[in-house]
This record gives sequence, structure tokens and C-alpha cells, in this order.
Amino acid sequence: MAGRADSTVLAGARVVLPTGTVENGRVIVEGTRIAGSTPDGARTVDLRGHWVVPGFVDMHNHGGGGASFATGTAEDVLTGVGTHRAHGSTTVVASTVTGDLDFLARQAGMLSELVEQGELAGIHFEGPFISPCRKGAHSEALLRDPDPAEVRKLVDAARGTAKMVTLATELPGGIESVRLLAEHGVIAAVGHTDATYEQTVAAIEAGATVATHLFNAMPALGHRAPGPIAALLEDERVTVELINDGTHLHPAALELAYHHAGAGRVALITDAMDAAGSADGNYLLGPLGVEVRDGVARLVDGGSIAGSTLTLDTAFRRAVTVDRIPVEDVVRSISANPARLLGLDDRVGSLEPGKDADLVVLDEDFTLKGVMRRGAWIVEPAVIDPAVVGPTVVDPT
Repeated sequence: MAGRADSTVLAGARVVLPTGTVENGRVIVEGTRIAGSTPDGARTVDLRGHWVVPGFVDMHNHGGGGASFATGTAEDVLTGVGTHRAHGSTTVVASTVTGDLDFLARQAGMLSELVEQGELAGIHFEGPFISPCRKGAHSEALLRDPDPAEVRKLVDAARGTAKMVTLATELPGGIESVRLLAEHGVIAAVGHTDATYEQTVAAIEAGATVATHLFNAMPALGHRAPGPIAALLEDERVTVELINDGTHLHPAALELAYHHAGAGRVALITDAMDAAGSADGNYLLGPLGVEVRDGVARLVDGGSIAGSTLTLDTAFRRAVTVDRIPVEDVVRSISANPARLLGLDDRVGSLEPGKDADLVVLDEDFTLKGVMRRGAWIVEPAVIDPAVVGPTVVDPT
């Protein structure tokens, strides 16, 4: 990490704000926050020919850099977090995978300490309360029905840092568990599910508000049996996660989700496992062996896709250049929407005065060139000319 200046002006870039894109704009950073006016002695960074967007918020991530959030030590988790920060994810939620309930509770205790230290934004439990019919890269021997008492055990183990639990809500105890989570301010996410359309509607009515990696690990959309996909796309209370790595989703599926849900209800995620930001080879996802070849992770036994090796800068670039999603819509999906869902939008998710100075610098081809987190450069962009002026894009009035 390159150090923090007391105040910095990022000038000359296209800056994406909640109100739209400002050409030749300025973002003013003072200390750890975005400021509304330029302090004396501020250092200017010339970013002509670049974009400045809010730092990415990844609400579904199992690890990276060869390290696992699900089974690793605190040091391992910090390695994974550092890998994703260098790719623009300035806010990261740690996702677990299916395991023994006592082990998951112990892991949650360790992860909660990192949340309290400000290294993580929360904990997401993906499994063990999922369907054996749609288990994906989860150990079937360790799956269990979503007994509300056991769901509560994991939430309590997280000591107030649990942000989301993925459930197959059609299983016994599923609806009761959704209600329990909603009462405790934890997101109930429908995923790894074999639910019908009607069962999914019932889960949404009970308080489920997120679709875990829509399309993946659930029945396909059918014209007589529409299944969970139709119910999740049509309800305005639901935000749908999408893994935009070119492997999990065909571009037409991503377009379908954006068309029906709208940019305000899409959250781009990585669902990353250990190999994100690392090399091909053999890894573990929980207790299961994974082989990564050409950047695609699959279970050694059976060949099921096992998470991804995606980083959010790649998801951003692909959304704009391949899927032709407007930049402003991608920013909503990759920053603002997950920040809102996680209850963090008072601090992150957009470039506004008073919020954390979390931002990403991209070049004209949408390749990452800089990352700032809380006013400190993690990846520092090149400075062209310090004598640049432009209109201020943040205004406290």
C-alpha cells in the first residue's frame, strides 16, 4: 500500500455519481473521506482519459489469492481480502460453505473479529441449509434442513456480523427460518434450491429478499413450471445476484435478468473461491477437491462448477464491453445495490461527501488502473500532470 496523503484531488476523469456521469470531474479526498471542497495544499492527480467509480462491494465471496474464507485462518482471510481489494473490491463479505455446524460456528467467531476490525463487511452463510438436489459444490453428507434453532445458532455465533444466509426455503423449516432471519435483520437468500414457483413466492412473502447467484443451482425457467427464477425476477422486493464471468451465465441470461429486474435489483458478485487472483491448479472448497483449468473451477469428483475465479474488475469490464450494459447501471449493480442491501450505504457504494474514500480508477478500456480504500492507495495510478483543474463533482450543498 502506497501511503495516504492528507488531501488529494482526483481531476479530469469521467466520474460516475448517483446522478450520472460527470465529464472532466474532480473527486476530493480528505483523510479517509470524500470531501465537498478542496483543502489548501491538496495533491492533484491527473486522471484525464480515465473513469472514477465507487469501490466495488462484493456480497458473496469465498476467498482468493490461494486462501479460503470458509476454512482458513485469520491470516488466510486477510490474504484473500487483500487480493480482492487489489482488484477493486474495497468492501468484501466473507462467505462460508457447507460444513459441520460446530465448525461453522467457530469459523464465524473468527470472521466476526475481522468484521469488528474493519477488514470484512460481514458474514454470509451459504450452506448447510440447502437442497441435495441442487447442492453444486457443497458436500451432500453435511447438508441439513433449515431448522430455525440451528440457523439461529450460526447467526448468534457471528455476534451481530451475519449479513446473509442462503437457504433452500422449500425444505422443512425453510419458511420459519426466513421469518427468523428477517426478524433479526439478516438477509434471507433463496438459493441452491429445488423450489417451485409457488414455494418461492411463499418464501418472498415470508421475507426473502435476495436470489443467490440467479440461474445457477436452481431449476431452469420453464413455460409450464416457471420455478424460482420467474418468481425471483418478477418481485420488486428481490435483488438477484449474477456471476458475470462468461462461464456461469450466457450473455442472454444476464440480459434477461437486467431487462426484467432492472439495474436497481441486480448485484454483481464473484462467488470467488481460493483460486481467484491465483494460478490454475488443485484447490479445496470446504472439504471438496477442486481443479482449476483455464480459470474455471470444477469439482474433481463430478465436474460441477465450484464457485469462480472471478474478480469484480473483470466482471465490471465484461458487463460494459461484452454485455453492453451502461456504465452507470454497472456501477449500481457492483457498488450501490450491494451496499444498500448490506446496510452500508451510509458509508460506501457511491461517491458522495462524507462517505469513505473508496474508489476505483479505470482506463478507457475499463481496465483497472487504481484502487483507493479509505483514502489510501492500494493500487496507485500514474500521475500525468499535477496542474489540472476541472469542475468539482461533489458538493455538500
